Amino acid sequence: MQSRRFPALPRALRRSRTLIAFGVGASLIGFTPWLGVTSSAAAGRGPEPRPAPVPFDQQTATGSPHHGIVPANAMEPSAPVLDRTGWTAAASDEETGGESGRAANVLDGDTGTLWHSKWSGTPTPLPHSITLDMKRTAVVSALVYTPRTNGSNGRVGEYGISLSTDGQNWAAPVATGTLADDAGAKTLGFAPQGARFVRLTALTEAGGRGPWSSASEINLLGDPGTPAATVDLPRTGWTAAASDEETGGESGRAANVLDGDTGTLWHSKWSGGTPTPLPHGITIDTHRTTAVSALVYHPRSSGPNGRAGAYTVTTSADGTAFGAPVAAGTWRDDDTVKTATFTRTENTRFVRLTVTTEAGARGPWTSAAEIRLSGPASPAVHGSWGRITGFPLVPVATAVLPGDKLLAWSAYALDRFGGSNGYTQTAILDLKTGKVTQRRIDNTGHDMFCPGIAMLADGRVLVTGGSNAEKASVYDPATDEWSATTSMNIARGYQAMTLLSTGEAFVLGGSWSGPAGDKAGEVWSPDTRTWRQLTGVSAVPASTADPAGPYRADNHMWLHATSGGKVLQLGPSKQMNWISTSGTGGITSAGTRADSADAMTGNAVAYDIGKLLTLGGSPAYEKTPATRRAYTVSISGSQVETARTGDMEYARAFSNSVVLPDGKVVVFGGQAYPVPFSDATSVLTPELWDPATGVFTPLATMAVPRNYHSVANLLPDGRIFSGGGGLCGDCATNHADGAVFTPPYLLNADGSPKARPEITGGVPSKAAPGASLTVSTQAPVASFVLMRAAAATHSTDNDQRRVPLVSAPAGAGAYTVSVPADTGVVLPGTYMLFALDAQGVPSTGRFITVS
Repeated sequence: MQSRRFPALPRALRRSRTLIAFGVGASLIGFTPWLGVTSSAAAGRGPEPRPAPVPFDQQTATGSPHHGIVPANAMEPSAPVLDRTGWTAAASDEETGGESGRAANVLDGDTGTLWHSKWSGTPTPLPHSITLDMKRTAVVSALVYTPRTNGSNGRVGEYGISLSTDGQNWAAPVATGTLADDAGAKTLGFAPQGARFVRLTALTEAGGRGPWSSASEINLLGDPGTPAATVDLPRTGWTAAASDEETGGESGRAANVLDGDTGTLWHSKWSGGTPTPLPHGITIDTHRTTAVSALVYHPRSSGPNGRAGAYTVTTSADGTAFGAPVAAGTWRDDDTVKTATFTRTENTRFVRLTVTTEAGARGPWTSAAEIRLSGPASPAVHGSWGRITGFPLVPVATAVLPGDKLLAWSAYALDRFGGSNGYTQTAILDLKTGKVTQRRIDNTGHDMFCPGIAMLADGRVLVTGGSNAEKASVYDPATDEWSATTSMNIARGYQAMTLLSTGEAFVLGGSWSGPAGDKAGEVWSPDTRTWRQLTGVSAVPASTADPAGPYRADNHMWLHATSGGKVLQLGPSKQMNWISTSGTGGITSAGTRADSADAMTGNAVAYDIGKLLTLGGSPAYEKTPATRRAYTVSISGSQVETARTGDMEYARAFSNSVVLPDGKVVVFGGQAYPVPFSDATSVLTPELWDPATGVFTPLATMAVPRNYHSVANLLPDGRIFSGGGGLCGDCATNHADGAVFTPPYLLNADGSPKARPEITGGVPSKAAPGASLTVSTQAPVASFVLMRAAAATHSTDNDQRRVPLVSAPAGAGAYTVSVPADTGVVLPGTYMLFALDAQGVPSTGRFITVS
């Protein structure tokens, strides 16, 4: 994977921020967790095969700078470094007088040389750009930028990346963002696609030192097996034919790759003495012209023999004349599902996979359990993804703020955590401009990694515990300032929080950090800024039966505040509990969550008044298979009813779920087999749950895995931010970026925006519970809904809440909109008010604080 021609590249890869680790292509179509298997080669198939790969959770691990370990597969990127032979580089300007700062230096393999914008005489002003010409079209997924090594001048700050097939026509940037002002190599990812020319444009100098740009080396990464904005094509009526197939020693017919059973397989001919030599090919006939963007290959599940190594994919309209390859590469020797992204979408009938090597060199064989094809998503059905936005840190925690801002933070460092360092790296994304600004917060003495979060009644953000386990800090979006508040009585990390109907904040659990012991409940008062212990609210009844004990068992609880200061703890333990927060508090059983097992690292979201959906999770925090199951939890007074709803298509843990203004719920990312910091078994297909039918439907695939330490948030314009993942130091699974997903309800069939209702007035900045508002709209609307501004971390967002409102016409273009009087329904805090038309299309939200 690492080329000797690139001496700076190994560190670049280790610090990669969007590289996809071992076998992530598996997630495009869903599969069971990785199973360690040995060869079941029949007699006559050649020499004894090599041992099977070690299962992910048994691989030798690399020590991380904190407790625990980073799995070995997280250190290995799967996106190949593209060979730069024959490439050229050209810049908008370059320094040739004061130094040798030519563009060509970024391709010479020497980090001691550099490209520098023109600075002698009168410096050429920003922006500056440098363009790589690969001299051929290839699938590209990331640009690796290595800053100069002999100084700081010219480090790229704000940037944009654009692609072209001809060097003349350039579409909108595929990635934008802001880089940290340090010397580390940075990987700037984007949705994989075919291109010949790649352009990096520097908009600012990272340290504001002058109008300069520089780079010592630039590399490009190829296909990670994660094509963006695709969907699985239905295989009804398809047929398969192979160059050869085994029918004597086993049933290895080509047709088996289309039967939906990963226990059957196509195998090249091996019986009869002399196996048919490589290459072997298998051709899929869709029996109709279809737009195809990728081929998905499932290795056999019964042993390693015949796993595809080097391959090409070609297409044909008639089954006879096949063109130049639309995809080519070499797959790893493991049993994870692989994806070949096409350099361009092909309107075709026949798709042929030709395999030229066996991945483990075990013999002249080729096999496949299943083959699927992916095509472009339909925006009006599957939604669409915006460009990747780079952050100077991994966004492990996020909060939506008034003014169209998104607050994010990581830990004491931009890309790793550990210790109790007393400061935190933060960033704010301006959703209107796309710009990201970075700031280190020192004044609170609080490393806010692995915290609890609650959105307060006045719109401030309360953050507790984590690495500095007893600390508590408050962010005020009105002043953009952080301040310390009184420390908790019990030190915690991975705890859960929610605001109460009383305006106080409740916290429970959190044995990830702090001294061992029962992490019983506490309540924070905004009036006194102090904590009151709830000795009657033990965390034990709300814990799972995790084999790691309390350290994992009392983490990330799902809390839903109701009237009278009460809280329903509805997971992830299968046992649910009612919690009282008055006096010293109390905790009593609310029954079990239907037939659900413990579902740690799953999540829950309130999609209607007194109605919640729980999704996914696994019996233990890690290294146990995730579930596809989802459940509804309905609250009526003190009664709780639970029921199993439709299953997700994909099992998920470490996913994130977001409720939309129309009441549907979107789930993003996650793993079929949860392993922190790994991107193996990633699920890249989001799903949309409809409460009217209980059915999940697939949405457009993501370009970047979102697993452990990822987030998702509803934005004021009705779209969703999905980002983060990783934070494991010199690993290949740090995802210091995010992207905005546009749900189908906002798009026409051609991808253009639908006409949206518009709120034109009548929304005050503050309103009391029970208030009646007279809201004006540009055109008639059907309903109004309040969506609570929320905060997410570690797959948990207890702040989410959707509150449909009672409304009535109040004259031309006006409506009387009633805010519920019960603060157990409309928790105090900041909300976004949406108007929806008769088709369920939402307006842009207007911020209002209900308190």
